[in-house]
Amino acid sequence: MRQIVSTLVAVVFAISACSAQSLEEGIKMYKYERYQSAKKQLEPLAGSDPMANYYLGLSELALGKVDLAQAYFLKYPEEFANISGQARVQFAKGNATEGMKIATTLESKGKKKDWESDKYAADAITYSDGGDKQVAIEWYTEIMEKEVNPDILISLGDAYQQINGGGGKAMTSYEKAIGLDPNNSLAYSRIGRLWYNARNYELALENWKKAQETDPSNPLPYYDLANAYTYVGKYQLAKENLEKYIERSDKSDEDMVRYVEILYLSKDCDAAIAKIEELKAKGIFKPNFYGIMAYCYMDYKDSISGVKALDAVRKYFGNQSKKKLYTLDYLNYGRIALKNNLNDTANAYFTKALSMDTTDNKVETYREIGESFKNNKNWEEAGQWYKRIIDEYSDNATATDYFWSGVSFYYGQNYEMADTVFAQMIAKHPDQPSGPYWRGRVNAAIDNEGEKGDAVPYYEKWLEMGKESEEYNPKNNDLMQAYQYMALHYYKKENKEQAMKYVGKILEIDPENSLANQIKGILEKS
Repeated sequence: MRQIVSTLVAVVFAISACSAQSLEEGIKMYKYERYQSAKKQLEPLAGSDPMANYYLGLSELALGKVDLAQAYFLKYPEEFANISGQARVQFAKGNATEGMKIATTLESKGKKKDWESDKYAADAITYSDGGDKQVAIEWYTEIMEKEVNPDILISLGDAYQQINGGGGKAMTSYEKAIGLDPNNSLAYSRIGRLWYNARNYELALENWKKAQETDPSNPLPYYDLANAYTYVGKYQLAKENLEKYIERSDKSDEDMVRYVEILYLSKDCDAAIAKIEELKAKGIFKPNFYGIMAYCYMDYKDSISGVKALDAVRKYFGNQSKKKLYTLDYLNYGRIALKNNLNDTANAYFTKALSMDTTDNKVETYREIGESFKNNKNWEEAGQWYKRIIDEYSDNATATDYFWSGVSFYYGQNYEMADTVFAQMIAKHPDQPSGPYWRGRVNAAIDNEGEKGDAVPYYEKWLEMGKESEEYNPKNNDLMQAYQYMALHYYKKENKEQAMKYVGKILEIDPENSLANQIKGILEKS
């Protein structure tokens, strides 16, 4: 009999220890924003444990299930924690006055030496929208005259972060929490975020690293790192950290939507499209998925992708809120239309992009449009858009803007306009060799038989700028263009010495050059 009793006692203690461990793990999952994991741990305990019930309700509330959370909190209507949960429900429903009333009543329930009711009341305000955070701070401050622990200090820091100028005091609270618990990963995460917001990136990284080291299962520092790297445009690092976050998170729908966005930003379009299809099969689809698909297909070279891009961008504009469509969206629609040879549609969306650009200086938008036409080999339009930068924003026009305007006109066979642009380029950027070279090339295209020699002074100027001293390269088409034109011109003018000079230069690059050998043969016979 004694042995049976001992065995039963051992089993009871084992069950009790297991339940405590599950409760602790459930609370930890909740604090790490792993709400589904928290529910899994807490649901078996909630029927007999008010604290497990409280955190189960909080998890449902965090998942947006307000009515279900309220039902849980009402199971223990006299427990401080669950009364606090009822206050949070009212805040979540937009009833801030009722939420503050419940929290204030709860705060007054505790006895003089008690602090738990004050803590739960303050938490209800701190972690809800619409509550008076200053009141929560006052209550936390009063609590610490009776009790100080890391949980209270972190909550106080969270409250301070929500008032103007409270960052310094929030930092002090988190640091005190670490002083009491040097392995508090949550506090390090909070400090990292604070330093990041203060633009002290070195200290932010240092504290996020400590958060990872003190508890490798904490997903929060990885998420913060992913956001930080996204903000500064380091999308590959953002992707790597978000993948580490996902390994440690509950892989919620929101997490996977964020992952798709990072895949796109890191230019992993194949993976982004594959993930979208996977989520779509599960019934998860967001309007911006159409945009991601459209802009991914836009960059693919095959014609089928152009059709897919057009279909996706039409759906994106049809489903996305107009308030969430930006200048770049209209530019991309224009690019996709160009890819499908819908020039009128492209111009309409480019015009809309310009109208949405509220800046005084529209150089970047002009440049984007010019590049779009250039990439699609719509040369005349490309030249005109770059020319608009030169004409309307001459102070902001770069040598590259002149170059692409002139080159686009050249390839569009608008030689008169190309010559004008390169003349302007030479005047404004006399140190740029491409100006005289391309003005020479334009005039050589006009005088393609070398009769007038209009290109000669520009080619000679270009050669004087040091281009002739560069190592000969059989593929150096620029030198060959200049030498062949001048050899032909001087041959036509019966200037044997100058003609043979450039014939020799051509043959040094290409001994088999037919034009040079033909001129050489004629001149040697004469």
